[in-house]
Amino acid sequence: MPATSKPQQQTIELGEQGNLVLPESIRHHLNLQPGEKLILTLEPDGSLRLTSLRIQIQNLQGIYKDIAPGISLADELIQERRGESQS
Repeated sequence: MPATSKPQQQTIELGEQGNLVLPESIRHHLNLQPGEKLILTLEPDGSLRLTSLRIQIQNLQGIYKDIAPGISLADELIQERRGESQS
């Protein structure tokens, strides 16, 4: 959901086991798949924020793309670790 769009509100019910079911429209809008990992954050004001782990990782990767353009920092780390293990 773009940051400039109006917040969406829907009422959902907490199940007996503490389960929440996200409405299909929300799952579809966020392209959430069954089994996908989500991060639940309790905000200081008592509200809850639910974020897709996959989307959060994509956003973090975007933050660091300018540090080493065209270079995979993960590949460099793997290569470095392999070199250390051979020493």
